[in-house]
Amino acid sequence: MKSDPESLLKNNDALIHSDAMKVKSHAQRPQEDWVLHTLMIEGYDVPFRFKRQGKYRTLRGARVNLTYYPTQEIVAGIPVEIMKVVRVKRT
Repeated sequence: MKSDPESLLKNNDALIHSDAMKVKSHAQRPQEDWVLHTLMIEGYDVPFRFKRQGKYRTLRGARVNLTYYPTQEIVAGIPVEIMKVVRVKRT
């Protein structure tokens, strides 16, 4: 399966691709055998999340291309909107 944005978008209508988004903050937390990465992007009030096997160097202040889709997560019984990232690439 290709991971370029065009083929991902063609296979799934719910995906959104954005270029050159500036990262305000980047947090990395261990979660079982994975590392949960949470990005806050300038101009957005929702977190962008993805899991990877290891840590990244910080993305704070960097510009990134993201392919993601909106979803909800239940936190303390309250649904919270998040963006689930399927592809992240530094520009």
